[in-house]
Amino acid sequence: MTKKTKIFLVYLAAFLFIAVNMYLVVSRDFYYFFGLPIILLVLYYFLFSIDKILLLIAFVTPLSINFEDFEAGLGISLPSEPLLFGVMVLFFAHILYYRDFDKKVAYHPISITIYVMFIWMFITTITSELPLVSLKYIVSRLWFVVPSFFVAAIVFRKFSNVHRFIWLYNIALIFVIAYTIINHARYGFSDNSAHWVMSPLYNDHTAYGAALAMFLILTMGYVFYPGLSGTRRFWVISMAVLLAVATLLSLSRAAWISLAAVLLVYLAVRLRIKLRWILFSFVFLIGILLTFQHEIIDTLEKNKQDSSTDFVEHVQSIYNISSDASNLERINRWQAAFRLFDERPVFGWGPGTYQFVYGPYQRSKEKTIISTNAGDMGNAHSEYIGPLAEMGLPGMLIMFLIVGVMIYTGLKTYKRAKRKEVRLITITATLALISYFVHGVLNNFLDTDKLSVPVWACMAIIVVMDLYYADLEDVNPDVIINSIAEHSEKNSAE
Repeated sequence: MTKKTKIFLVYLAAFLFIAVNMYLVVSRDFYYFFGLPIILLVLYYFLFSIDKILLLIAFVTPLSINFEDFEAGLGISLPSEPLLFGVMVLFFAHILYYRDFDKKVAYHPISITIYVMFIWMFITTITSELPLVSLKYIVSRLWFVVPSFFVAAIVFRKFSNVHRFIWLYNIALIFVIAYTIINHARYGFSDNSAHWVMSPLYNDHTAYGAALAMFLILTMGYVFYPGLSGTRRFWVISMAVLLAVATLLSLSRAAWISLAAVLLVYLAVRLRIKLRWILFSFVFLIGILLTFQHEIIDTLEKNKQDSSTDFVEHVQSIYNISSDASNLERINRWQAAFRLFDERPVFGWGPGTYQFVYGPYQRSKEKTIISTNAGDMGNAHSEYIGPLAEMGLPGMLIMFLIVGVMIYTGLKTYKRAKRKEVRLITITATLALISYFVHGVLNNFLDTDKLSVPVWACMAIIVVMDLYYADLEDVNPDVIINSIAEHSEKNSAE
């Protein structure tokens, strides 16, 4: 085909596209055909450059909107979840066709804990009270974990892709923050409006606050990143300030607690405090809480401070278990979860079933003004207590195992890494995950794209740093370049 022929075909295709669009708009009032070039471009990258699809997912996730049909029990976040599902399908097709995957990643301790999680989820799906609900839940967990962890672990072998992933999510967050603050300002930055002004981009301020806390930590690492120009460092600091202000305005008490916990962990790491002393202090604290639990509860019940836009009062409301509806409802959900666990302590009620079965296990004296039996107001509000009710004691222990292995691997890799940029990326990814899993004591968002994508991606970052970068000394990190797409092209050529 000659050059002139190619040019002619391009102009012809453009003319036909414009003509069809004009016809559809004028005669049918149909505008969606304008999206065809974007769809074709995405399909092209699905086939030839899956790493760019993963980076696209990082950008669109904060901007995606969730659509739910509670009667049908269906929900989807657009456009992120269809993209995640597509990457998952391509990943499994690649594995089945080429019968290979990076064995180092496949046999990494974090990967093994993920396998254990899915195996137990499958077992408890078989014994589930609502097998169809549990099956949908495990499939949705797969399309979060496979792209965000296993595919990401391949894509992140190109070091610059780690930076791109973090900053594409950050850039999208700027739009979310601007939208939220403008909406919040319209309502005078009131306490009540702070809970929903980020909707429909985020369901509520707790998920929004969790994402902000994670990316505030990741961004702070770039403030000290070596080799940045003065201009770039200025923009990094500006982004960190914006995230800090947004976290404060989110009025998410769980996010504030998680950041305080991260600061303590970071100080312990910097001061080189031995892990055994940290564990001893933790056990000692638990012992004190158990010994004086009645006195502590009596003190907490005397606190009448509700949530407020005043920072001090809002902090005081964190331990109000006498009148704060949010705190009381969380306790109500936990109590119901424990009763569900008492009835089925080993296999639980099935993954994803809590919100459909917990209603009868509430007690009238524990209900609040926001209690419901409809299953449309969230779940157990804990990444640990939820699995306890849905997958029994092994389910909760597996969550603790994932968190423990992640923290151990992250800190070990940080101490072993020889290059400053590798240490910074590793410790910020580890601390970001710690912030989420501390937040996870009070809320759970791993069944949503907004937090699943960054959480599993940060685990992939730790795995890649551990396997490929921690021992590098003088080699530029970007010399290690690999991706599923490149590997596929090589095999196809052979």
